[in-house]
Amino acid sequence: MEGEKKYITVEQLKLHNKPSDLWISIQGKVYNITDWAKDHPGGDAILFNMSGQDVTDAFIAYHPPSAWKYLGKFFTGYHLKDFEISEVSKDFRKLASEFNQLGLFENKGHVALYSVISILVMLYLVVYGVLKSESVLVHFGCGCLLGILWVQGAYIGHDSGHYQVMSSRRYNKIAQFLAGNCLTGISIAWWKWTHNAHHIACNSLDYDPDLQHMPVFAVELTFDAVARFLVSHQHFTYYPIMIVGRVNLFIQTFLLLFSKRSIPDRTLNIMGILVFWTWFPLLVSCLPNWSERFMFVLASFAVTALQHIQFTLNHFTGDTYLGPPTGNDWFEKQTAGTVDISCSSWMDWFYGGLQFQLEHHLFPRLPRSQLRKISPTVKELCKKHNLPYKSLSFLDANVTTIRMLRNAAQQAWDMALPVPKNLAWEAVNTHG
Repeated sequence: MEGEKKYITVEQLKLHNKPSDLWISIQGKVYNITDWAKDHPGGDAILFNMSGQDVTDAFIAYHPPSAWKYLGKFFTGYHLKDFEISEVSKDFRKLASEFNQLGLFENKGHVALYSVISILVMLYLVVYGVLKSESVLVHFGCGCLLGILWVQGAYIGHDSGHYQVMSSRRYNKIAQFLAGNCLTGISIAWWKWTHNAHHIACNSLDYDPDLQHMPVFAVELTFDAVARFLVSHQHFTYYPIMIVGRVNLFIQTFLLLFSKRSIPDRTLNIMGILVFWTWFPLLVSCLPNWSERFMFVLASFAVTALQHIQFTLNHFTGDTYLGPPTGNDWFEKQTAGTVDISCSSWMDWFYGGLQFQLEHHLFPRLPRSQLRKISPTVKELCKKHNLPYKSLSFLDANVTTIRMLRNAAQQAWDMALPVPKNLAWEAVNTHG
């Protein structure tokens, strides 16, 4: 009977917002996930970020319908009394349901197959060119091809981390391990640790790990004297830093895997990293001299810079905010902090589907082959609720990003700004 239900208020739910006392609500029911948070496949960080509030929209975005049956064991017996669902959330939930009924989440196309075949072909050409050719130009081309291979490998790892691209969960996990750890040297465990938190807290200055680039880059200004100097030149250093940005990903992988944090499949991840740091140095050592080895590594890193630039273009010029995300404006936060990159359909392979950044953030389980199809629908939904739908060409997005970095750099010269803390080590040891 309706009158027999037990209720708590939104304010009472907010009190349960600590790792030792973690409650959430989904579609009006309140769940206690304190003891289970550490076992959450998507990591505990995203649960901590949204603790003590309604998480229905995020749950719908991230979980297939089969996940609902597991919620029962966490039910507290309480229902949320006074939570008001926004009109945009109602439309988002309706749209997600329609996509499910149309089978869009299950229709993956043949993108994964084509990507795997292209990676294997590129890997063969790189190894063959290094071992069989004595041409400097061929070796340079192999370095560039290796960079493209890493970009496509990262997309496979990304896709398999968000949804099942293979025929089973087991094969999906193998794809993550091979594409991430073994092929690119970047731990899939580190990627999950940061990427899920990025999706949930998109463009939160203190909760989104993908914005934690201090003391090198700043989109908002709170830094120490060292960071102030670096940030004041960031519009000049942006592209050079992107060229060697891969080094930071290697560092972050090692920092996480050898930290005291609880890491799923730590041993397996470390073994995968060891595979990469065996085959890659061995391949480089097969080049005839140190100048060609340096050229080969730099060329491969420079090509991956295009992917690093793309990731920053998607969010650097979006709106930022302080604090954790809140459940009742989850959709709005995604639209405000996200920028799409407009391009022709023949470029979809190169961008990995992530040029449709807003569509991906709203429906992260949606296969990349479906993102272009749903783009007009998402645009109409944004228009209906007077929300931004930002889409720029790659060139315009670069110009806008550099302009934003330059404006922040000019403000960094203002010595009247506070210098509250040292961020140098924080920048190295951040979760992003």
